Amino acid sequence: MRIVFMGTPAFAVPSLRMLLEEGYEVVAVVTQPDRPQGRKKTLAPTPVKVAALELGLPVLQPERLRRPESVAELAAYEPDLIVTAAYGQILPKSVLELPANGCVNVHGSLLPKYRGGAPIQRCIMNGEKVTGVTLMYMAEGLDTGDMISRVEVAIEDDDTSGTLFEKLSVAGRDLLKAEMPRLAAGRVEAAVQDDSEATYAPNLSREDERIDWSRGSLDLYNQIRGLVPFSGAFTLWNGETFKTWAAVKPQAEEQPGGSAAPGTVLSVSERGVEVKTGDGTLLLTTVQPAGKKAMSAADFSRGATLAPGTVLG
Repeated sequence: MRIVFMGTPAFAVPSLRMLLEEGYEVVAVVTQPDRPQGRKKTLAPTPVKVAALELGLPVLQPERLRRPESVAELAAYEPDLIVTAAYGQILPKSVLELPANGCVNVHGSLLPKYRGGAPIQRCIMNGEKVTGVTLMYMAEGLDTGDMISRVEVAIEDDDTSGTLFEKLSVAGRDLLKAEMPRLAAGRVEAAVQDDSEATYAPNLSREDERIDWSRGSLDLYNQIRGLVPFSGAFTLWNGETFKTWAAVKPQAEEQPGGSAAPGTVLSVSERGVEVKTGDGTLLLTTVQPAGKKAMSAADFSRGATLAPGTVLG
């Protein structure tokens, strides 16, 4: 069976490697084009591209998969099955119809919940306790295809998007491995999604990263860990970006802070930067002032000019 694999971030790499390790014939890998990264805007390959080249596989990087020339290039590989994992583009009908055994997707949520491009980040930001991976047939809609199989994964209180990505990438690899014999034999029976239970997880925007101090402490804690390690959450200090990369989970029985306005800095110490929220306080333990690297609260406090009483945001 000739397989084309489509994926972009590190989440997809374990699934790609598994296919090769299990002896399946991956004839090509499709991933997003190299993008500029870092302050110097140097073009960088995707994690899937790096892995594919290490494995000696042909790599395709169409800017738009739906363009006729992109479809024709893909069709030349005559795939029997297309496997995707966090590819980053919606597959057009012309691609979905190419393989006789269909197109399947390793999706990082328990569908129909969290359809869309940022299910892992948003389930943490929303305070979910359980998520998982769904293996599904792809359809023209956004993550609306029939479900082949699912597996649950617990979300721990200290999980970030980074740690959850790792857990789900392994869970997705194992789920795909378990179902590949059936997929290789042809199309399998799959369950239709209940659209009435669907929720959505659109890609993150700059506003999703902005801290609104009037929200509750636990909501803000979840927001911060949902944005780690990719962008971090930010507020404003003297008109400049002030990021936070870690905080202490607030306890329900602790609601200090007095009558200060949300966003007010209550203390700066080696323990952290304590800020008033809508229902208590939040202790920031890793921060990043504008123009500097991320640092521990202990390092920040030694030279901090952030004084108690300052209002952030």
